[in-house]
Amino acid sequence: MNGLDPGLLDGVRSRLSAAGGLPDDRALATALRASGRVLGTEAIADLTRAARAELTGAGPLQALLEVPGVTDVLVNGPGEVWVDQGAGLRRVDVDLGGPGELRALAARMAALAGQRLDDASPVVDARLPDGTRLHAAVEPVAPAGAVIALRVLRQAVLDLPALVAGGGVPTPWLPLLTGLVHRRANVLVTGGTGTGKTTLLAALVGLVPTDERVLTVEEARELAPVHPHVVPLTARRPNVEGVGEVTLSDLVRGALRMRPDRIVVGECRGAEVRELLLALNTGHDGGMATLHANAAEHVPARLEALGALAGMPREAVAAQAAAALDVVLHLRRHRGRRFVAQVATVGAASATGLTVEVAADWDGTPGAEPRTAPGWDRLQDRWAR
Repeated sequence: MNGLDPGLLDGVRSRLSAAGGLPDDRALATALRASGRVLGTEAIADLTRAARAELTGAGPLQALLEVPGVTDVLVNGPGEVWVDQGAGLRRVDVDLGGPGELRALAARMAALAGQRLDDASPVVDARLPDGTRLHAAVEPVAPAGAVIALRVLRQAVLDLPALVAGGGVPTPWLPLLTGLVHRRANVLVTGGTGTGKTTLLAALVGLVPTDERVLTVEEARELAPVHPHVVPLTARRPNVEGVGEVTLSDLVRGALRMRPDRIVVGECRGAEVRELLLALNTGHDGGMATLHANAAEHVPARLEALGALAGMPREAVAAQAAAALDVVLHLRRHRGRRFVAQVATVGAASATGLTVEVAADWDGTPGAEPRTAPGWDRLQDRWAR
C-alpha cells in the first residue's frame, strides 16, 4: 500500500471520522501530516493517493480502475484479477491477500456505497462514490472469499462527426442521424453491454438545438453532451435501512414537471419503461433512451418484458411503443470495435404485437457500404431530407 501501514491508516481514519462525508485530498493530506511522522512532499502525495484508495475507493484495485481505457475490473478470487481495456479480458498480477482480506475488501466497498455485504446479505449491486458500478458476492454464494465485478463509468464526450471519423458510424448515415435529432424523432438506442450506447446517445444530445432544455435521467451520471442547457437527474439507491430510494420512474415523472423540451433516459431496464412511453405519448417528442437488446428485431420482446415489470399487458406495451417510438439505432461490438450496426423503424402494432423493421445494416468494416432494405428510402424521406 505504498507505505500506508495499518496503524497509520487507522489513525487517518479516526481523524477523518468526526468530519463526516467523503474526505478530499486536502483533508487526507492534513490527516497524514497530523500523524506525527516525518513525511516529505512526494511521500505525502503518494500516501494521499494510497489513503484515498483505501478509505474512499477500491483499495488495491483502484490503480487498475484509473488506467486509461479500462472498462472492467473482475476478481474471481484471491490472486485472480482480470481487466478489460476494450480488447478483451487479460489477467493482471495484483496481490489481494487471502480469502479473508478479499471478503473484507468487498464488504468495505459495499459499505462505501451505503450497502451491506455479509452472511445475511451475501450479494450486493451498488455504486461507489465515484460512480463505479460494484457487483459482489461472498460465501456461501461465492467461493474463495468473494467475487467482485467493477465497471468503470466514463462520461461520453465524443460528438457525432468524431464517431463517424472513428469508424463507429458509416458516413452515409450521418445526414439521417442528424435529421432524427433536428426533426424531433423519438429514438431508441439499443445494444449489448459495452457497445457504446451511452457514447452515441451523448453525441445525439449534442445535436439538439441550443435553445432547447434537455433533462437527462440516469442511474449514475455518464452523459456529458456538449450542450448549454442540460439538467441531469440521477437515481439514488436505498440505504442500509432500505429507505431514501429515488427510482428512475420517480425521476421520469418528475422530469415531466420541469418544463423539458426533451427527455433523455440513460438506460431503460425496468418498470420506468411505462413512464418513458407515457412521456413520449404526451407531446414530449424528440426524446431518446437506451435499451439492452441483442438486435433491433428483438426490441419488441425486450419492451414487453420490461412492461410486464410495470404491470403492463402485452397489447398495451405494443400500442404505447408504436405511438411513442420512431427509430431504433442498434450497436454492436466486434473485436474491440463498437459501431452502429442497424437502423430500424418502429411500425404500428399488429395482431402479433409491435413491429420493428430493419431499414439498413452495416458490418462495421471500414470503407464498406451499408446494406439497405426497401424501407430505407421512406426513412430518408421522412427524417433526413
